[in-house]
Formats: sequence, structure tokens, C-alpha cells
Amino acid sequence: MTRLVIVDDDPMVRTGLRLILGGETDLDLVGEAGDGRQAMDVIRDLNPDVVLMDIRMPVQDGLTTTELLLAQPDPPRVLVLTTFDADDMVLRALQLGAGGFLLKDTPPPKMIEAVRAVARGEPVLSPTVAHQVIAAATAKHEPQARRELATLTEREREVAIEVAKGSTNAEIAEHLFMSVATVKANITRIFAKLETDNRVILAMKVRDAGLL
Repeated sequence: MTRLVIVDDDPMVRTGLRLILGGETDLDLVGEAGDGRQAMDVIRDLNPDVVLMDIRMPVQDGLTTTELLLAQPDPPRVLVLTTFDADDMVLRALQLGAGGFLLKDTPPPKMIEAVRAVARGEPVLSPTVAHQVIAAATAKHEPQARRELATLTEREREVAIEVAKGSTNAEIAEHLFMSVATVKANITRIFAKLETDNRVILAMKVRDAGLL
């Protein structure tokens, strides 16, 4: 059972998320908070596995809260929620170690799967915002990116492209007709070759290499 806490200053958003996630037998919504400072107390008391974190909140924003949470021993995984298609604070949250980000209007089945993926330790990039965030945050390094991606096998490049599109490991397995274990093995090799362990950085490299 995955224990969840929702952090958002909008009661309607919290209600919507509660309705979406509350009916899943493997997800246990244990608490909510309306701002980052309140969230710190709620998370400390309830010890969730995953926190759905809004970015723009009063009192203490989601970015500060994410940084404080992830600096603690054995922190929960953080899934950032945003209403913006491109938000530099979202990229900063990912750099701090957040497990991924989603638009708040992500279809419920996708949102549920994203929560499960983050709980499993699989970072999640919302396809509808990933390219815009990458484009806004990345300088052009096409020649270097092409050289780096050239070190990958054809199959590894296919997996890398799927990661850059925002696909989860399960979706990559379905799209490329391989097992999830094989997908994970490919991603491990890709990370080693590209000297990163971050799906966002991998997506940037794929984009700059002209593979999207």
C-alpha cells in the first residue's frame, strides 16, 4: 500500500485529487496540506511514501518545501503538480530530486499510473510539458549531444527516445515489445554511457541530438 499526502493551496484541487486517487485499492490517501509549512508537519507526522506537491503556494512554496523534504533522511518521493506548461521552478524541483512533474489536468488514469511509477522509484515526465521545459532550460549543444547519443546501440536509442517522450518504463515496454526488466536494464546502460542518472538530462540530450 502506497501512502500519499496531497499538498495544494486550492481546496478544489485537493478534492479532485482525493476523488481520483481515493478509490484505488493500492493507494492510501493519509493526509493533506494547504501550504508548504503545514505540509512539513503533516508529512513528519504521517510518514507518506509519495507527496503530490503544488509549486505555487502561500506561506511556503512547493520548491522550498521540496528542497527541505529531500534534504532529510529517508524522505518521501515528491511528484510535482503544476498548471503551467513551462515553469522554471518545475525544472528546479527536478534538479533538487523530485520524482517528476504532471499537469493538474492530466487524465485520471495517467495520474494514477504516474503516482504508482514514482512510488516504484521511476521518475515521471508529463509528455505535455516535458518538451517545453526542456526547450526553456537547455542551451543548444547539438554536436556534443549527437556524439554522446552515437555511443548508444540502436535499441538503447529507441529506449532513450521513449524516455524523452515522457513514457514510463511500463509504457516503453509496451511500445517496444520488451519486458519492464529489459527496459530498466537498457536505461541503466544508457545512464552509464551518458554519465547521468536523471531522465530529464537524458531527455535534454535526446532533444539536442535531434532525435525527437
